[in-house]
Amino acid sequence: MTKLEKATFAAGCFWGVEHIFKKHFNDIKTRVGYIGGSTSDPRYREVCSGNTGHAEACQIEFDPAKTSYDTLVEFFYKTHDPTTLNKQGPDVGTQYRSAIFYHSLEQKEIAEKVTGRIQEKLNNEKNLYSGDKIVTEIIEAGDWYDAEEYHQEYLVKNPSGYECPTHFVRW
Repeated sequence: MTKLEKATFAAGCFWGVEHIFKKHFNDIKTRVGYIGGSTSDPRYREVCSGNTGHAEACQIEFDPAKTSYDTLVEFFYKTHDPTTLNKQGPDVGTQYRSAIFYHSLEQKEIAEKVTGRIQEKLNNEKNLYSGDKIVTEIIEAGDWYDAEEYHQEYLVKNPSGYECPTHFVRW
C-alpha cells in the first residue's frame, strides 16, 4: 500500500487553485483552507480582512508513485504569477500571496530546486514574466484549517463563479 503525501500551495483565491489542479490531475484529492497565520480556527471573513496572516491555500493529497512532488510544484508555478507580492489578478492582500508550504525537508529541497529552475527560465527566456524575480515563499507547513464546506470544490458547485488564477503559463 502506497503512503499518500500532502502538498500545500497558495496562489491567489483558493477556488481557482483547487479547480486548476483538479482539472489537470485526476488522481489527487483536494481541500481548500487557511494556513500560515496566527489565529486559531479562522473563518473566511477573518482571513479576507487580511488581519489573521493566513493564506488561502489548496492542500493536495497525492500518491508520489503516480505524481511526483516535483511535478506538482512545477505545475503550481504555471498556474499563477509568482513574481507579484501579495497579489494575483484583482485579488490583493497577504491572503493571496504565492507560497509553498512544505511538509518535509525533502519537499523543501524539491521546492527550492524547482523554484531555482523556474527562476532561471524567467531570466533566460522570453515569456510573460521574463526577468522578474520570483517572490514565492517556501515555508514549513504549520496548522491547517479547512475552509467552510461551501468553499470546497466551489467552482464545481458554481461553474460560473469567479476564478483566479485564470491562466496557465506555458514555459
